[in-house]
Amino acid sequence: MRPQKLKTRIFLDGGDPEETKEIRSSLGFLDGQTTNPTLISKNPEAIKRLERGETFGAEEILEFYRGVVTELCGLIPGGSVSVEVYADVTTEADTMLKQAKDMFSWIANAHVKFPTTREGLKAAGWAVQAGMRVNMTLCFSQEQAAAVYTATRGAKKGQVFVSPFVGRLDDRGENGMDVIANILRMYAQGDGHVEVLTASVRNIEHLLYALKLESDIVTAPFEVLKTWREKGMPLPGETYHYDAEQLKPIPYKEIKLDKKWEDYDIRHELTTKGMERFSEDWKRLVKPAKRKIA
Repeated sequence: MRPQKLKTRIFLDGGDPEETKEIRSSLGFLDGQTTNPTLISKNPEAIKRLERGETFGAEEILEFYRGVVTELCGLIPGGSVSVEVYADVTTEADTMLKQAKDMFSWIANAHVKFPTTREGLKAAGWAVQAGMRVNMTLCFSQEQAAAVYTATRGAKKGQVFVSPFVGRLDDRGENGMDVIANILRMYAQGDGHVEVLTASVRNIEHLLYALKLESDIVTAPFEVLKTWREKGMPLPGETYHYDAEQLKPIPYKEIKLDKKWEDYDIRHELTTKGMERFSEDWKRLVKPAKRKIA
């Protein structure tokens, strides 16, 4: 059952409904799930298909994705399920928005994921105005989170998530959890319409520190949530210490939330690399379109 003093919502990061069933049964609860192209490419049915040397057609892969998240929706009634638009560095906002409208209609509890880029923020602003729920993904800095806040100003509580990726910052020697702490501190001066979703969680220490910081949400892969359950679903106490001595600190910046989103410096190489990775994993599933002969 859900720990009595747990304030943070717990999501599973994955694309396999069987994992969702196991985690929900094991924990006794589950508040939501996040998916992305990489996770969908790791779905057992997708893997079997690739092992047979087969791929999906462009429409077929969307139907497959829709089928997966529809099943997830049924397993987590009332919870959020994040579904990600396809976007590479050349994808424009109107193309993302067109995808988002379709994906948002798939299930009743969708949050549509957009990359935290200029085109992604533009599309998210339009989506929020249209009443959609959004999750701004591949966030790696305070500036990006500030832009998410101002681009979605006027949204209702629960309508907007921002997903800072902590593990990928750790991978290059920076303390990714500092970004979570910094964004939460910065958002404390705002109206609370954007919720912080700690993502790219690699281990139970990431999970526990996110709980300590009272991140609104944390999404973790199957193995991390399984380990947390095996340890009795502990919550960090007053004496809990997150050991990040081997990682370079990311200092807090005094950033006001009163500018236009276009005025923030949202450039980050890990956002670009993340989009490239998701694009490659998606394309691996889809057979190339036949070229028309003139």
